[in-house]
Amino acid sequence: MEIKGPIGIIAGNGIYPEMFIKAARAKEPDASLVVAAFRQETQEQVAAQGDVLEWFRVGQLGKMIKYFTKNGCQRAVMMGQIAPKNLYDLRPDLRTVAVLARLKEKNAETLFGAIAEELQKDGITLLPAITHLEDSLPGEGHVFGPKLKKGELLDAEFGFKIAKESSRLDIGQSVVVRDGTVLAVEAFEGTNACIRRGGKLGKGKNVKLVKVSKPHQDFRFDVPCIGPDTIKNCAESQISTVIIEANKTLLLDQVQIGEMCQEQGVSLYAISD
Repeated sequence: MEIKGPIGIIAGNGIYPEMFIKAARAKEPDASLVVAAFRQETQEQVAAQGDVLEWFRVGQLGKMIKYFTKNGCQRAVMMGQIAPKNLYDLRPDLRTVAVLARLKEKNAETLFGAIAEELQKDGITLLPAITHLEDSLPGEGHVFGPKLKKGELLDAEFGFKIAKESSRLDIGQSVVVRDGTVLAVEAFEGTNACIRRGGKLGKGKNVKLVKVSKPHQDFRFDVPCIGPDTIKNCAESQISTVIIEANKTLLLDQVQIGEMCQEQGVSLYAISD
């Protein structure tokens, strides 16, 4: 049965929460948007777009759940990043302490999965973070920028295979490749650092960034995203092509991404697994 009523928004950094708020306003104009914002993460102008707002520290799980239940939320979405340094610098409340104590592995995936379980205990279902944003998930084929030639597509497929294996091993979801050679693999440092390293080694010759989903990716809190900054960083690092996984990668601001790909000569292409 579809859940109606207020939507709790667990808002991290970046423009992702703003995208959701705009989409939710259009598709569910009568739903109250209850924003849980985080200090040093959520942009103030984004947080203010909700109907109800309260600020939290990362780690105040019990307080956040009480806030949602008080405002009648039986569903919530989690979107926008939380900086890794903040995940490892928690000042947890008692409920968060209990969650951390039962986790054998403490990483972003297990932590967010445990948060989803705690929300459910209080009758709050965590929805997929692509809810209302399905139009921003490109299908297979050419998306923006110059079209790829046959040889470039072969190299893209090679990079896609490597990225899927790297993500399967939980190393990272992005790689940079050139002519059948792996130049850089994303790890804890994140996609932008991987782009810079790969671009420097590629020296501006047929260099491609490939970003994919993990096997059994939990789209409630972990959605591969490409934003304008990704295209900007690729252009600055002389990476000419961005390969994404079709129907599983969210474009943050499609219009701006399309304009930047055209202006910078960066190709964006989607491949199905």
